Amino acid sequence: MTRWRVLLLSAVAALAGCMDARVEPSPIPAAIPAAIPVTVTTLRAEALSVLEEFPGRVAAFRVAEIRPQVSGIVQRRLFTEGTEVRQGQPLFKLNAAPFQADAAVAAAALQKAEAALARAEAQLQRLGPLAEAEAVSRQAYDDAVTAKAISAAEVAEARATLERRQLDVAFARVDAPIAGRIEQALQSEGALVTTTDATPLARIQQVDQVYIDVRQPAAALVGLRRQLESAGRTPAAQSQRAVLPLTILQYNGEPVDVKARVLFSGMSVDPGTGDALVRLLADNPRRELLPGMFVRARIPAARYDTALMVPQQAVMRGPAGAKVWVLAGANGQVQSKAVSVGELVNGRYRISSGLRAGDTVVLSNLDRLAEGAHVAPALPR
Repeated sequence: MTRWRVLLLSAVAALAGCMDARVEPSPIPAAIPAAIPVTVTTLRAEALSVLEEFPGRVAAFRVAEIRPQVSGIVQRRLFTEGTEVRQGQPLFKLNAAPFQADAAVAAAALQKAEAALARAEAQLQRLGPLAEAEAVSRQAYDDAVTAKAISAAEVAEARATLERRQLDVAFARVDAPIAGRIEQALQSEGALVTTTDATPLARIQQVDQVYIDVRQPAAALVGLRRQLESAGRTPAAQSQRAVLPLTILQYNGEPVDVKARVLFSGMSVDPGTGDALVRLLADNPRRELLPGMFVRARIPAARYDTALMVPQQAVMRGPAGAKVWVLAGANGQVQSKAVSVGELVNGRYRISSGLRAGDTVVLSNLDRLAEGAHVAPALPR
């Protein structure tokens, strides 16, 4: 009994020792962060034409004020207001009776001068043989020669006076100096008009071609000149008048079906505002553009053969400048790259430096990214 009691006490003591022992917990593996879902795009070089829009105003190609060259009473108006007139078309008719009378007086004076010249020539012919035979004095012969010369000059003067009076008769009909659209008549029948009147009879505007005066920053002239010089180097461009693809837009943004070109002679800088004034010449066969209209001109500002374009939302700006997130390697990690951005065209920036063709740019969830973050890339839908 004693031995069994000793064994029992030993077993109880061993069990108590096991219960006092401290059990160490097994380590738990760290959780792997989930990949961030993002959309990406791969950069490819592409040709890019940068177009800029500037406000402009339409001006007539030519404007002619119809003024009389003689003073008189307006008898008739020979045109319909607001219509197209051709060059040389009669517009007004003045009372020509006074001018016809003056022409008749000038014609009579010419006849008188011609009669005096005939008499002087006959007198000189009679005195010629007598002067050779010394039957008359040399002074008498010289006087006859002088009288003939004076009569000839009076004939020339009378003939010029007659031509001037005939011009006055012709000027009694006022013709159109240019072809174009004539506005309303500013003088009515019965009005006395003079050559010194401040108000013209009417105005004609040639609008089959029109000028468009465009304002843009003076710095834009450099790029525009470069574009014009580049386009003008090709024989095909030199053979055509419109060397740049210009687009004219109405006030509502709709394009006008006209062809336009930039005039080198129409480039200047306004000293008051510092803006550059560029003159365009546009064909206007359907008279869609009228003088005084405000339009917008879409002008090529630059062209790049190998441009890298990145959507606007991919570019992040901060104190250090602009940057984008790109995929680094094939393990789904991202890294930031500092970039220099150029023009914004249709919601995409041109990247002038910092990226190259083939780079994969992240477009979404940019605020959740950090250097070396794992992402799950997908193409945009």
